[in-house]
Amino acid sequence: MEISIGILIAFLIPQVVHIGTQEEGEKGCVPGFQVKEYQVENNRGFQKDHPLTQMLFDDCVGNEGMAFEVSHPDFQVDEEMNLVARRDVMDSGTVMFIHGVNEHAEDMAQVDIVGALPRSPQTLREILGLGQIQPYRSKRALFAPRMHVSENMEPPFPKVIGTLQVMSSGMEDNHIFHMTGSGADQDPKGVFTINRLTGEVSVSQELDREAINSYMLEVSVTDLNGKLVEGPVALLVDVNDQNDNRPIFKETRYAGEVLEGSPTGTVVMTMTAEDADDPRLQNAVLRYNIVRQSPDKPSPNMFYINPESGNIVTVISPTLLDRETLPTTQYELEIVAQDMKGRDVGLTGTSTATITITDKNDHAPEFTHSLFQANVDEGSTGVVVNLTVDDRDDPATGAWRAVYSIINGDPTQSFEIQTNPDNNEGMLSLIKPLDYESLVFHTLLIKVENEDPLVPDVGYGSSSTATVHVTILDVNEGPVFFPDPLQVTKMENVPLGSFVALLNATDPDVLQSQSIRFAVLRDPANWLSVNPVRGTVNTSANLDRESPYVQDNKYTAIFMATDNGSPPATGTGTLVIHLEDYNDNAPYVHPSVVRLCEDAMDSVVIVGGRDRDIHPNTGPFKIELGKQPGLEKTWKVSRVNNTHAQIMLLQNMKKANYQLPLVVTDSGLPPLSNSTEIKVQVCTCKKNRMDCSGAGSVRSNLMLLLGLVLLSLLCL
Repeated sequence: MEISIGILIAFLIPQVVHIGTQEEGEKGCVPGFQVKEYQVENNRGFQKDHPLTQMLFDDCVGNEGMAFEVSHPDFQVDEEMNLVARRDVMDSGTVMFIHGVNEHAEDMAQVDIVGALPRSPQTLREILGLGQIQPYRSKRALFAPRMHVSENMEPPFPKVIGTLQVMSSGMEDNHIFHMTGSGADQDPKGVFTINRLTGEVSVSQELDREAINSYMLEVSVTDLNGKLVEGPVALLVDVNDQNDNRPIFKETRYAGEVLEGSPTGTVVMTMTAEDADDPRLQNAVLRYNIVRQSPDKPSPNMFYINPESGNIVTVISPTLLDRETLPTTQYELEIVAQDMKGRDVGLTGTSTATITITDKNDHAPEFTHSLFQANVDEGSTGVVVNLTVDDRDDPATGAWRAVYSIINGDPTQSFEIQTNPDNNEGMLSLIKPLDYESLVFHTLLIKVENEDPLVPDVGYGSSSTATVHVTILDVNEGPVFFPDPLQVTKMENVPLGSFVALLNATDPDVLQSQSIRFAVLRDPANWLSVNPVRGTVNTSANLDRESPYVQDNKYTAIFMATDNGSPPATGTGTLVIHLEDYNDNAPYVHPSVVRLCEDAMDSVVIVGGRDRDIHPNTGPFKIELGKQPGLEKTWKVSRVNNTHAQIMLLQNMKKANYQLPLVVTDSGLPPLSNSTEIKVQVCTCKKNRMDCSGAGSVRSNLMLLLGLVLLSLLCL
């Protein structure tokens, strides 16, 4: 039992005594018990709730959430950190251990009882008073309590922050402490050092918790020969935070907007800042405040910011939050974020919030006049009059942009109205010409609305409609042809002076007595003439359907009619003559030059008939030999189809050029024949090559010639 108690005390002593032996800088704070050993005199026992001594413990951040455990179950540490007895105690023992802990610090202290008899027996559970201690392993006697060090400690360095302890029966005193890990022999190297003989752990430089908030090291003990005696054991060093970081807003300027007339308490935007200090401490607990509002009218406190969430809400009443009556539509707020829960000792950061009061459609557009008037010439189109309106809403929104409509007075839909995007005016335009002789006065009723709907409590009044009087002015209009175009059908080659058509034109100005004269404006082939008074059109030249001026069997001419008004007015009309074909073009043979081989067995060629006329004055064509005697003994012409014939050489001929007379006849009524000649080149043909050099021709590929013949047949 004595050995067990000795081992237990060996476990507790290094955590109680040696943690508190570090030196502090002039301004540094070492968390834990500020006094490690206390003495209390036992004079015939201890009375219930009577203070024995006050425990001096400081976690360097306010001692919030402290908890103490006493190794003797009959004692406790009260709220004022006094050690008191839970009941009247006579058997206190000679020593007690106090364990203090919160989220920022952990330490142990020893209380010696002077004049007390030793307690017997004492169990491990009694001494610790924790009830959760794991079974102790007697082989392990190196203890590394968790250590704490404040960031930003001032020189001189090094400073002791704690001490390791080896307590083991049978262990020699000549042992050496070792420390490894990040912060010792690994990057960042040299932050912590250990006294190899005493086990004191020291910090050698100023630390920054925001860079590294804790260090995990390993410590061990060897003998003088380097043989491992104890360990390795984990050593955790926490870097305690100091309030050395100001709150920082992500942006220097924030933008938000709120709709005019919004209820009080409407959330406009949220401002948030960040603090790099320990979020578990007040060093990083922020509070927000509005320190300036510009402008400060109609109230210097139009907005409020929730100190904890950073939500900016409206404070001003909905009635006063009127975009049209406020001195400006943008307000600038200077926001301050302060740590330490906003206490005066806290650090601050500043940003700016720009809040725009946005528009809602609470004003209907109104015409500046109830009546608009305009004069327009008959027959014209385009803008007639610009209608002006007033709207107090924001010009950049659909609450201001106007939409016009004609609600009465335009049964023929001759007018349209569009919005000028630059000034919001309504541009009333004529899209169909109006006739003075039909109607002189037009009265339109125009309505104006907004793109966006009005708010429920606002409606369109009488000022949102206006009347427009449009007066049509008389203009001398040109004569109008009817029909236009005038279409007639004529046979080509009719005699000169033949009647073609009678032009019909009337003057729209029925209220005026005016005469009309006709003239030719465009006659591409100069085939026509017109009587200026009667308007009769006659031929002045031969009408030729095959002329290049005729397209798709149609010839087009344009005439004009002019009245005697002041000034005179002219109208134009079109005459389209559909020309019927007359068989006035004899057919011809194509091609006019052909090639044959001198060997009669290989001598064949295809020719076709062509005609500038159209059906029925073209094919079928009849192609035959001319009437010269003896041709039939050398040449043979036979029909292939309705348009082509085959020419064959009946006997061998010498290589030379021959003129072959042919007669081609079309199928017109009456039919036309044409006696013509084609040039036949008789050539030498060897190995699919045609040699016409002696016949005044260059060499040609016979297979190509045959291919062209077959292609001609396929196209028939």
